Amino acid sequence: MEKAANFFTYPFVWGLCLGLLFFFFSAWAHFKTKRELRRYRKHLSDKLELEARQYEIVRREKETVGKENENLRLRIGQLNEKPEQKMLRDLEVLSRAEKRMILQAPGFAGAWEGAKTAAIEELTAEDQGRSLPKRIFTRLFGTSTVTNQADPSMLNSPAPVTETEAPAANPPAGSVEK
Repeated sequence: MEKAANFFTYPFVWGLCLGLLFFFFSAWAHFKTKRELRRYRKHLSDKLELEARQYEIVRREKETVGKENENLRLRIGQLNEKPEQKMLRDLEVLSRAEKRMILQAPGFAGAWEGAKTAAIEELTAEDQGRSLPKRIFTRLFGTSTVTNQADPSMLNSPAPVTETEAPAANPPAGSVEK
């Protein structure tokens, strides 16, 4: 025992023990860091794999929606070729043009033509799918914004004059003109 106690009195032995202690701690920290790095790599590869799967799902869904969009666009084109749909579309164009003309400049033919052209462009944009809110409302509430069926002969004929609109045109029987 005396030899062992005497052995630890040398400064070289103390330095060697301290060096071995530091080596042990650094080796333990190195292996701990290596294990943590391995865990992080596994976590990253799992995350990348999940993101790749999710990206693939989103890509397939995008392709499906794109195909569906193209099919719906073709279907709209086919439906617009039907006579009753063409008539409803013309009625919608005239209705929108009339509303725009009344607001902008009542009584001017140039304003009427401009409003009608703007309404046609608006409907064309809707048919091509460039008007998001109207597309959403169309999907929610139906395929047409026109609720009443109109007589096709009314599109080209002038509006009838009622008695309340033109009292001077039909004077009452008992009245005398001065």
